[in-house]
Amino acid sequence: MSLKITLKSNERLIVGGAVVRNGGKGTVLFIENTVPILREKDILGEKDTTTPCKRVYFTIQLMYIDEPNVPNYVKAYSELATEILKAAPSTRTYIEQLNERIEAGNYYQALKLAKNLIEYEEELLKNAN
Repeated sequence: MSLKITLKSNERLIVGGAVVRNGGKGTVLFIENTVPILREKDILGEKDTTTPCKRVYFTIQLMYIDEPNVPNYVKAYSELATEILKAAPSTRTYIEQLNERIEAGNYYQALKLAKNLIEYEEELLKNAN
């Protein structure tokens, strides 16, 4: 069964590691095999990794789209997660859930959970000021 994706004008997505941009009006794509896919709204650029939790998201994103280098990204993630836990022990539940997904190789699910971690970080930062 194909995955049907409707793209808006100039919307980007990553398909199997390649960045694709819709150049015209709305377009419908059918992805007919299993490959990593990220829509533009879920893509975090390296320049946007301005907080520790955003760096975690970006690292998991790389795990998802760049399978050959997963061991390097897992190491980087582990170091980031340790730093976050030291700075904010209240993130333990989020980090444990991420660890479970990453250990199981469920990087897309980990990305979804990492969004929750970013939201929590934003709340912590807002309350700290």
